[in-house]
Amino acid sequence: MSDSLEELQEFHWMMDMLQTVDVGIVVLDRHFQIKVWNAFMESHSGLLPSEVREKSLFSLYPDIDPSWFGKKAKPVFELKTRAFMTWEQRPYLFKFPNYRPITGNEQYMYQNITLSPLTSANGTVENISMMIYDVTDIAGGKKQLESLQVTQSEMLERQQRMN
Repeated sequence: MSDSLEELQEFHWMMDMLQTVDVGIVVLDRHFQIKVWNAFMESHSGLLPSEVREKSLFSLYPDIDPSWFGKKAKPVFELKTRAFMTWEQRPYLFKFPNYRPITGNEQYMYQNITLSPLTSANGTVENISMMIYDVTDIAGGKKQLESLQVTQSEMLERQQRMN
């Protein structure tokens, strides 16, 4: 097999992996125009990649504050460092419905998000990747545990007052 054919095959495998991984992958340019929208994002948003490509993240998701998001993304572009958003700071960036409504108590998908620089061949960062992880089960479990702890503390306080 020639080198170019092998490279093409490897590229095809990588693209297939990006589409089938159970993580949202979005690539944004410096103007926050969407360049890549994988199958996870398509499935949870109901929007096809062809519908979002070259559109502004903020026009599609007006609930995302451009100033806030820009501050999060600035060090990713300028310092080539990753940035993180956790569900404890902000339950979700994309208001996707919880796709397990019977087993889960949460209305929306809780998300952890990682922003990573995508360095071009000349060493500059013109695009960043955003990886969206569904952490609804983890968040729901933690919230239930905290609720049980509060209930237990209240019961202990009542018991101590009665004695």
